[in-house]
Amino acid sequence: MSAREIYLILRARSAVFVVERSCVYLDADGHDETALHVFAVEDMSLPMPVMAYARIQLGDSEDPEVLIDRVLTSPERRGDGTAEMLMERVLQAIAERWPACAVRVTAPVGLRAFYERFGFRKSEGPFLDHGTAFIVVTRRPRESVRHERTGLALVNTYELL
Repeated sequence: MSAREIYLILRARSAVFVVERSCVYLDADGHDETALHVFAVEDMSLPMPVMAYARIQLGDSEDPEVLIDRVLTSPERRGDGTAEMLMERVLQAIAERWPACAVRVTAPVGLRAFYERFGFRKSEGPFLDHGTAFIVVTRRPRESVRHERTGLALVNTYELL
């Protein structure tokens, strides 16, 4: 990624997580260098062009699932399908790189239905973090997902073999 892309991603993450959600934490946590970053931008000359973003990390021996975190949609793009398109692309990237791995997301309780549309199921929680109730949702490998709005099945390529 370019220095500008990294800056704009960090700016978007700060705007949503630190400013909007009032979560004070060190965002530059040392995981960005080895993570896969999936994001959508509009005009890169704008001060806030990142419309959606997610960070993907491969787990370790203790937590082998692929972790999706730092998921955000800019306030201007909420409710217009941008979040769904982001999640479809994230799951496609995971299926291409780590098809046999389960996927885990820690999400606000209010987003449970959103993640369930993509085959995730609650596996932990709820618990409080920074005053917000969260759950952990997990998606097993080899699961096809039917997109609610389009009705199209999103089938990972390894399922067709």
